[in-house]
Amino acid sequence: MDFELSPEQVAFREEVEHFLDENDDPEVFDVTRENMAQIVDTPKKREFMRKVGDRGWLGITWPKEWGGQESDGVYEYLLNEALARRGGPQIGKGVGIIGKTILAHGSDRMKKEFLPKILRNEVEFAVGYSEPDAGSDAASMKLRAIRDGEGWRLNGQKTWTTSAHFAEWYWVGARTDPDAPKHRGITLFLVPLDQPGITINGIWTMGDERTNDVFFDDVWVSDDYVVGELNRGFQYISEALDLERFTMFTFSPIEQRMEVLRDFVAAETRDDQRLGDDPVVRHEIARLATDCEVARVLGLRVVAKSMKGGPPPTTESSEYKLFATELSKRLADASMDIGGPGSQLRVHTEDAPMGGRAESTYRYTVIDTIGGGASEIQKNIIARRKLGLPKNF
Repeated sequence: MDFELSPEQVAFREEVEHFLDENDDPEVFDVTRENMAQIVDTPKKREFMRKVGDRGWLGITWPKEWGGQESDGVYEYLLNEALARRGGPQIGKGVGIIGKTILAHGSDRMKKEFLPKILRNEVEFAVGYSEPDAGSDAASMKLRAIRDGEGWRLNGQKTWTTSAHFAEWYWVGARTDPDAPKHRGITLFLVPLDQPGITINGIWTMGDERTNDVFFDDVWVSDDYVVGELNRGFQYISEALDLERFTMFTFSPIEQRMEVLRDFVAAETRDDQRLGDDPVVRHEIARLATDCEVARVLGLRVVAKSMKGGPPPTTESSEYKLFATELSKRLADASMDIGGPGSQLRVHTEDAPMGGRAESTYRYTVIDTIGGGASEIQKNIIARRKLGLPKNF
């Protein structure tokens, strides 16, 4: 693998950084919201993403036929990492999940309706896979879709739908054939979130962010908004999750948290001794720095394999997601231990070590290991698809 960027890629990265400098705004960029900063949930963030779209950077890897530039995936990677490093909104969901799935499996009518809006950031989506009895095991979803005229009538419940309270469209999986094996008989739908029969109730997480329960009561959806083939939704969901595991769990925030801890250790003294001279602390910093490099390379491996074409790199995405999010937890644990009792102080509290980032990271990184498929699911994927272990082990 060649780790060096080409002159064109270096120039693109510099152009992106210059653009971000010109549009720097604390209401758009906020690293203290951890990964939730990537959600486009305010008018200012939507305005900023429209500017990103105006530059032609949304869908930069898409076919020219559908408004893209057919650039290599490394450009999308560089853009996403630059946005994540500043705690800004990211291209992940609309472009990286819904858009790419519609490109691969959607009808021409669906492509014409949604792809231009995604490129101009004129639409926000919520994603509905999880249910009360089907968290990371999406194949166990029970929300029913029953044939009704030239469409479908949906009844049931989704949970942990983060963007439902501000998005316009719901990307939702429903069971259309209850007699089929659980990995079959699921279909993907696009549903307007202002459709009669939809109720959205907020849930507040330990990371101080809102997610939602969404209830369907006889919600009718036209055949025009069935994504791809009937009963093949789980296959599309799996492909979308492979994309999500990489595009929504960027490396830059981990690197930045490492820098915050390293700077704290370099500057802090305790009992008149430099913290950086403590052999235990030095060993921990060295171990975490090594693991950060491993995470970075695992991420680059996903980019490299994606650029070769073919289906999304499933096991590579799972390996990256598993290692990176578990590393984030270890990094948060170390920040709390090394920061001492004061590390329990929150962001914006006076005298909080590391600006209070240790405390916010400690609470939020737990969520990262669950969202997009829990760590246990990633281990199952790696064990079965890469190591060839049996289904029940």
